[in-house]
Amino acid sequence: MAARRHGKRPPKALRMSVELPLWRAITGYRILTLVYTLCQVAFSYRHYEHPLGAVAYMGALTVWMALTWRRTTSPERCTRQFLIVDLGFAVGGILLTSLVDTHARIMGGAPTLPSIWTAGAVLGFAIKGGWRWAAVASSAVAVANLVEREQLARDTLRNVVLVWVAGVAIGYVVEVARASERTLARALQIEAATRERERLARDIHDSVLQVLAMVQRRGTAIGGEAAELGRMAGEQEVALRTLVAGGLVRPAGAAAVASYAPAPAPVTAAHDGTAGTVVAPARSAPPSADGSCDVRALLAPFAGAGVTFSEPGAPVELPAAAAAELAAAVSAALDNVRVHAGDGAHAWILVEDEPHAVIVTVRDDGPGIPEGRLADAEREGRLGVALSIRGRLRDLGGSAAWVSVPGQGTEVELTVPKGAAPEGGRRGKSRA
Repeated sequence: MAARRHGKRPPKALRMSVELPLWRAITGYRILTLVYTLCQVAFSYRHYEHPLGAVAYMGALTVWMALTWRRTTSPERCTRQFLIVDLGFAVGGILLTSLVDTHARIMGGAPTLPSIWTAGAVLGFAIKGGWRWAAVASSAVAVANLVEREQLARDTLRNVVLVWVAGVAIGYVVEVARASERTLARALQIEAATRERERLARDIHDSVLQVLAMVQRRGTAIGGEAAELGRMAGEQEVALRTLVAGGLVRPAGAAAVASYAPAPAPVTAAHDGTAGTVVAPARSAPPSADGSCDVRALLAPFAGAGVTFSEPGAPVELPAAAAAELAAAVSAALDNVRVHAGDGAHAWILVEDEPHAVIVTVRDDGPGIPEGRLADAEREGRLGVALSIRGRLRDLGGSAAWVSVPGQGTEVELTVPKGAAPEGGRRGKSRA
């Protein structure tokens, strides 16, 4: 709207295709070869037996090109009917050569009236319909050349083979390029759908699954009718975790629910160090004028009796969206400490401001993670690490690394490059 008010038109969307350069090339080829053919006929005018016939054909060919040269600039304009008529001009010119030229010149290898312009008609078939169409068009040209020459001479055979091989080869290349283009487009669609699914899965994991897990735990503790409600919530949690993980299977029942850990707390919440208690952040971090945000302000509210927070003396700036995602990943890591390390475990958060990245380390003194446990949890549908932590960092172009020794605690290192923004944010900006 702003661009229209200032009198500027929005840029047109460009349709990229592997075929467009080929169509432009064949258009240029047809125009250049027409000029070459006109010059060739002009130089040989006195040698024709019926020069007016040659002039009439070249005049008709020139008018045809003037009226239809735009037909070969795009696949939409280049219809099958046009290609057939175009090939008819080429084949007709070859056959007409025996009527307007002398027998001696034809036997001596003189070029046909359309000469190398004929290849343009064959290439049109190749680009439009692939190698099969090119083979049919090349065969028609070959038959016309043999009829015009009245014998299978070496130069005629060479020209026929060259046109046939060139048409079929280019047609095959076009088919391969089209298949590659379709594969690439499909891959991009799958990638976009996967990223969107992971984003939605993170949101579900950080909200709905947390509520279901809490209802299951509280219902089991209360007993009675609340226990039945908790059992149903647990079954729905299992089904939803399975759906988020990639497939919908029938829940195994309440017995299977107990093996699942509760989901992390909401990204705006911070743990105060006591079991199951979540407190709201003490302060928020409004973005600055340039859209950046101080990571320290988002992470400081996580500090408490069971969490020690260490930060640099100077602001640690990241784009607001990236800082929020990093804080959400730290929240998920702290929730894993609270759930898996126990109420008595202590956690430390260390923020480091490197020249090209921001590194946040979350360390605890819990029992550690057994080797292979993270991979097993992801296969079981427990996606706290896979989505809430690693998925968020991957979308920011960063990484998450775990170092854990049984009996000596776990350390999670979260790295976010400066200037990073979530994939969804980038797409939104590009559409704005």
